Amino acid sequence: GSGSGGAGAGTTAGGGESRVTPVDLSRAAGDANDPAQRTVYFDFDSYVVKDEYRPLIDRFARTLAADRTKRLQVEGHTDDRGGREYNLALGQKRAEAVAKSLALLGAADAQVEAVSFGKERPAAQGSDEAAWAKNRRAELNPR
Repeated sequence: GSGSGGAGAGTTAGGGESRVTPVDLSRAAGDANDPAQRTVYFDFDSYVVKDEYRPLIDRFARTLAADRTKRLQVEGHTDDRGGREYNLALGQKRAEAVAKSLALLGAADAQVEAVSFGKERPAAQGSDEAAWAKNRRAELNPR
C-alpha cells in the first residue's frame, strides 16, 4: 500500500462551484476503438486495481459525476486458466473493484453496472503470458 489519502481528498462536498466540465462519455473514453483508453488490467488471480489506472478511472468518474443521467457498464474478464465458475466470480470481483473505485471518485452507484464474462470473451488468443495478460481486464463501456 502507498498510504496516500482517500479518493475524495481535495474535493468539496455540497453545493460549491464545480470545476468539472461535463464531457461526452465517449470522449472520456478517448478513442473508443482504443482499448487502452477504457481498460484496466489485472495481475494473475487478482482483482486489485493498480494505482496506474487511477487517471483513467478518475476521468470516467468525473464525467459520470458531472451528468447523473450517464451510465457505464464495467465488464470483468479473466484469462482462460481455471474453471468457468471460478473465472466468472473473479471477473465479477474485477468489475466490482473498478465500480467501487468509480464510486469513491464521485460516480453514483446507480450509474455503474458491474458484469462478468469470465473467460468467455478473450481480448487475445493464445496460451502464453502475453495473451493471458491482455485477457485479465475490466472494460469500461458507456451505455
